[in-house]
Amino acid sequence: MSSARKLLYPFSLLYGGVMQLRNELYDRGIFSSKEYEVPVIAVGNLSVGGTGKSPMVEYLISLLKDNYRVATLSRGYKRSSSGFLLLNGNEPAAEAGDEPLQFKSKFPEIMVAVDESRQHGIQELLKQAAPPDVIILDDAFQHRKVTAGLYILLTPYGNLYSDDLVLPAGNLREPKAGAKRADLVVVTKCPAEISSEAKQKIRTRLKLQPGQELYFSNISYSEEIFGRKEVLPLKELQKRHFTLVTGIANPQPLVGYLKEHSLKFDHKAFPDHHNFSASEIKELRSKGLLLTTEKDYMRLKNDIPEEDLFYLPITTQIVDGKKVFEKAILDFAQKK
Repeated sequence: MSSARKLLYPFSLLYGGVMQLRNELYDRGIFSSKEYEVPVIAVGNLSVGGTGKSPMVEYLISLLKDNYRVATLSRGYKRSSSGFLLLNGNEPAAEAGDEPLQFKSKFPEIMVAVDESRQHGIQELLKQAAPPDVIILDDAFQHRKVTAGLYILLTPYGNLYSDDLVLPAGNLREPKAGAKRADLVVVTKCPAEISSEAKQKIRTRLKLQPGQELYFSNISYSEEIFGRKEVLPLKELQKRHFTLVTGIANPQPLVGYLKEHSLKFDHKAFPDHHNFSASEIKELRSKGLLLTTEKDYMRLKNDIPEEDLFYLPITTQIVDGKKVFEKAILDFAQKK
């Protein structure tokens, strides 16, 4: 443990104790939690940021949308609005949140809503003329006021929750014992080729409870970049200098992927969910061609000339056990 972590460790014990007490009060029914007739899937993590929640939510949407009326519900992190908002896709990212707007832009046929109160958000969704058959809660593992029917817990390959500490000495939002609430645990951002031995070591380190299922996934980058009116092959960037703009928790995998393609670029890194200021927008507009993530594109698309702004999509791939994983999701959706 580093000296900085040692100094912060007492505060982690205090914070972890408070979170553990909170969980116990919910587990014992002293704090109330509401269940719903409609199937509710909660996707989340124990750590802060960068576990691949958005690609997993999109994976679930793609799996379910052809047979069910699907809704996603997020709090809309850093949005300027408050209360319940059912997106039509034309809202600015600052009002709706970048990730919900991304979901609505990619899947216009589903319902996408934001509400800082998950209970209220679900109630409003169920009041719609054609209410959803399935609701996916984005980043909701710690939102105990709603009891989901299926919990999917994500943990990144390079930073397993079992190896981490509670805030502020570490990155965990709650003690690792909270993982017992998960039905499915997915190790995200795995190498393209992960050995059986490596998977077994991770299984041992995570110490799953009886009945919990473990899966492994990786991130797949597109071979094309997308603008508002144009799609180009990624290799087209070998001929042009560009600036990579990121406002995500961990941009290094993306940076590495672009370098693997022998691309030359400058990198402007901003904090996760960064709201770009007028001066930052002015600077970016002077850079010429910009490549960004899909999430950041939602916040930049109205301020950067369309011919200068492109994004590189990513998708989640289950490494093995894909059919079993998808069957678990589909079986749950059919329950009610």
